[in-house]
Amino acid sequence: MDRILKVHFDTCRAKGVLPPELASLNGEVKLFDNMALLDVWRNNFKGVRWTDEKNFVLSGAVDEILQKGDKLVVLDFKTRGFPVKDDTASYYQDQLDIYNFLLRKNGYKTEDYAYLLIYHPDKVCANGDVVFHKDLKKVKTNPENANTILEKAVSLLEGDMPATDGECGFCGWFGKCSVLPK
Repeated sequence: MDRILKVHFDTCRAKGVLPPELASLNGEVKLFDNMALLDVWRNNFKGVRWTDEKNFVLSGAVDEILQKGDKLVVLDFKTRGFPVKDDTASYYQDQLDIYNFLLRKNGYKTEDYAYLLIYHPDKVCANGDVVFHKDLKKVKTNPENANTILEKAVSLLEGDMPATDGECGFCGWFGKCSVLPK
């Protein structure tokens, strides 16, 4: 679905218009105009990357970037089988914080928010076509949260292997796995 949505957005970009899903933002933003860079940032094996002073690499592949003046705004597509709930955006907070963090670490100015564009089935037409409802959610971002996540991950990677715990389902697998040290 992401690929289909990206093609849809790229078609609109080529025409110089916002997709209808973003009609409420018309005049406020435009689609990012550097297609070569966006292709790299969308690539799961490249993405937006940053390497810290310890040589740890953090990267993420964005779905879409909007431009608001001289600032960038992340737009992430989500598809789901049911309508949006009040807390839906909270499940994607870390992801959006990380994208914003990565853009800033690469020298780009960003807004302190991102957008989630959430598609979910609305109805099935008589001909079998599925009509999707679209919810555009503005989400405040906190790039410092991304830095905290990175610091915790680096600390975990640099630390000793934690002891196994008999109440942890994953730890039970650890002792049964033939490729891991016992």
